[in-house]
Amino acid sequence: MSTKPQKPCPICKKPRSEEHTPFCSTRCKDRDLAKWFGDGYAVPARPASPEEIASADWDAQD
Repeated sequence: MSTKPQKPCPICKKPRSEEHTPFCSTRCKDRDLAKWFGDGYAVPARPASPEEIASADWDAQD
């Protein structure tokens, strides 16, 4: 039985930790979370117009 090569930590490229998968440590987990909070990651999409945002806000209140 062959095992798949384990991917490194996506933040620092060190070997992953079972406890913190897919990261190597709590520090790298926290750095990744901070990147999400700070808009360091983005989902590609077209920008929404102000009218679309207002319409979505109105629909969410129903």
